[in-house]
Amino acid sequence: MKNKKLFIILGSVAVLLGAAASITVTAQNEYKLVRQFGKVKRVISSPGISLKIPFLETTATLPKETLLYDLSPSDVITKDKKTMISDSYVLWKIQDPLKFAQTLNSSVENGESRINTAVYNATKNVISSMSQDEVITSRDGELSQAVMESIGNNMEQYGVSLLLFETKQLDLPEDNKDAVYERMISERDNIAATFKAQGSSEAKVIRNTTDKEIAIKISEAEKQAEILKAEGEQEYMKTLAQAYGEEGRSDFYSFVRSLDALKKSMKGQDKTVILSQDSPIAKIFEGN
Repeated sequence: MKNKKLFIILGSVAVLLGAAASITVTAQNEYKLVRQFGKVKRVISSPGISLKIPFLETTATLPKETLLYDLSPSDVITKDKKTMISDSYVLWKIQDPLKFAQTLNSSVENGESRINTAVYNATKNVISSMSQDEVITSRDGELSQAVMESIGNNMEQYGVSLLLFETKQLDLPEDNKDAVYERMISERDNIAATFKAQGSSEAKVIRNTTDKEIAIKISEAEKQAEILKAEGEQEYMKTLAQAYGEEGRSDFYSFVRSLDALKKSMKGQDKTVILSQDSPIAKIFEGN
């Protein structure tokens, strides 16, 4: 009777252990690798409870979320043989867990090692193709984009996707930082002076050209004004000739002009006018 109870208890425990061994739970932020005799048989990527063959199949976990890998600061050489210190990081994730397990033995550390090598080589190649000034002025995104393009899809063979590369710090060694900054300031001052001289020269040319054009236009306008004035006077004389061409009209015109001359001469308080006998005005008053 006692042996029967013991057998039942042992059987129940074995059933519970088997049931527990046949169940695997996958979280939202992870992959489950189901292995049989060390080989990955399938990948569980959906969260929830799954079944496996107890004692024959084992499971391993890989992260599904985005991971951060911080690279160690390293020296890089620019095209003009200047040393700079690069401190950067990458965001990455496991895109293909089966390929990741097959190539990197399901090890995140192995994945980070491959990433470190790929990113360092790409950073070194990109910076070695740029001058120090170009590197410094490309820290707003151009350098990161160039490094990502250099890496390309090299990490896909490991089931890894690189999402972002950023430089936390890209600086000069402390021993020559001040000298480099002073040289850069001097070079930019020279460039600014060159642009200023070019601008002044172009402005002078524009002013001279404009002054010449204005002088030409003024000369043409004055010439045209003289022509119009001459034409007006000619027309005026022609009109007068037509109006006073006859003898009677001519005498009347002379009379009117004489009166106008007399009027202009009688200014101020003194209204006395002294005329010679042969004066046209005197002849008017004499009735001649």
